[in-house]
Amino acid sequence: MLSQIILTITSGKLADQKFIFNEIITTIIGRADDCQPKLPNDEAHSTISRYHCVLDINPPNIRVRDYGSLMGTYVNGTSIGQRKEGQNPNSEQDYPFCDLKEGDEFCIGNIVFRVSIEIVSDAEIQPEKIAISAIESDTFEILKRLLQQAKTGEPNLSAIQGYRILKELGKGGFGAVYLACYNDTEEEIALKVMLPQRAADRRASNLFLREIENTKLLQHPNLVKLRDSGEFDGTFFFTLDYCNGGSIAQLMRQQSGRLPLDTALEIIFQTLDGLEYAHNIELPPVNLPDGTVKQARGLVHRDLKPSNIFLTTVGGKAIAKVGDYGLAKAFDLAGLSGHTPDNSNAWGTPHFMPRQQVLDFKYVKPDVDVWAAAACLYNMLTGLYPRNFPKGQDALAVALNTQPIPIRQRNTLIPKSLAEVIDLALIDKPSLCFKTAAELKQALQRVL
Repeated sequence: MLSQIILTITSGKLADQKFIFNEIITTIIGRADDCQPKLPNDEAHSTISRYHCVLDINPPNIRVRDYGSLMGTYVNGTSIGQRKEGQNPNSEQDYPFCDLKEGDEFCIGNIVFRVSIEIVSDAEIQPEKIAISAIESDTFEILKRLLQQAKTGEPNLSAIQGYRILKELGKGGFGAVYLACYNDTEEEIALKVMLPQRAADRRASNLFLREIENTKLLQHPNLVKLRDSGEFDGTFFFTLDYCNGGSIAQLMRQQSGRLPLDTALEIIFQTLDGLEYAHNIELPPVNLPDGTVKQARGLVHRDLKPSNIFLTTVGGKAIAKVGDYGLAKAFDLAGLSGHTPDNSNAWGTPHFMPRQQVLDFKYVKPDVDVWAAAACLYNMLTGLYPRNFPKGQDALAVALNTQPIPIRQRNTLIPKSLAEVIDLALIDKPSLCFKTAAELKQALQRVL
């Protein structure tokens, strides 16, 4: 027998919607796109923060913690956390978890969730319904149809033939990622589906597919492996290694926003190993417009951040793997997303970008990934970004015009010698200090 947690909204425009969880998960409720459940980002729900509260679920157990929301989180009418007016939502304030039980209610903004805990048999849990919200996304419906059509032997769907969907792992602006299982072997993989938001021309599709072929060449234990890919009727899909430990961003949320020193360093060492390999891999020759052929070498990630570093367990040991190696970005830049090329999201994430990347995204070198790795380490150790990003200010302008804050101003427990290396790695004016991932790793190891 298994347990499942059901959260039912009992008030407002979303009344009677249900969210079902029957696996271990730590997730955030709010209006941001990466929240699950994600609530509408409209006037009716403006009292709910983008990242409002954290759910920690291990059926039949469930607990909730406020995530520094302005309006607070209430359990059965009692406040369990609320930041003060003017206080940074990313401050180091650590609100306690509150255990929930059958029949409890918790309130965020104008929405009330009622907790139900049910005991169900294995047969009652439908694999394609696990942990997917009551409102199924268009992506999921399209994927179900593709999987059904793949059973007919459609050659363009061979990459996903024989798989069934277990649950949704995450959503983004271009599509979603699902946990899938191969029927014959029960092996679990991640299945990523990306949907063009406009009719794409063949040249754009070819640019994106070329990026997929490049990513397939990445064969390293600290990089998420892209296994297979395809495109059918305007939908791109690919299968990747499934990392059962989730992302570093999720791990940080589970541990009150930051990680122990030894954990963070082991993660960043493995991350740097993966980057060093990717930065030096030999790629297929590129045919230039003038008819000449250029030998290409190395892939720059350009969007390294804790949510793109994943953990998986191999032989009882946690292994860090860099994922999302440019696929979403290539999707945008190829013109398949419907965004214009000057969309700042296409250039990376400003919170983990050096100013060189803002100035010259197209021709950046591997050293921008090295800077981002140092920014990830800074974030893991402090729970904060190297720069302050004031609300209302343009994030790219902040990345371009402000300097990183010395890490010991954020966390005085960090050894001085280590802090000096991290601060040095984050200098980006006039130039970046560490040019290769190997250089940064050696510098960190020397002070340890």
